[in-house]
Amino acid sequence: MKSIVTVLATAGLVLAHAVPASAANGTLTLGPTSITNPSGCYSSDMWPLSVRNQTDETAIVFSGRNCHGILVGEVEPGGQGVFEFGTSVFIP
Repeated sequence: MKSIVTVLATAGLVLAHAVPASAANGTLTLGPTSITNPSGCYSSDMWPLSVRNQTDETAIVFSGRNCHGILVGEVEPGGQGVFEFGTSVFIP
């Protein structure tokens, strides 16, 4: 039962962020690459994936390229994180 709730919660997060929106305000940094006012999905070849979120939106980290695979973490506005299994980041 617990795994079903986890899957449904993850699917809800992904679908909630699939709605088109305007770009986030600020800078998203993936390793050495900085993106100003990001919007959408960004893949990276960095390992581990370092994410610094200086935007006004939550960044969602996925295990696969093009924001596919397992949701491995989130980085709140003003936060940062390092993800051993992170490959791409979605920001609304």
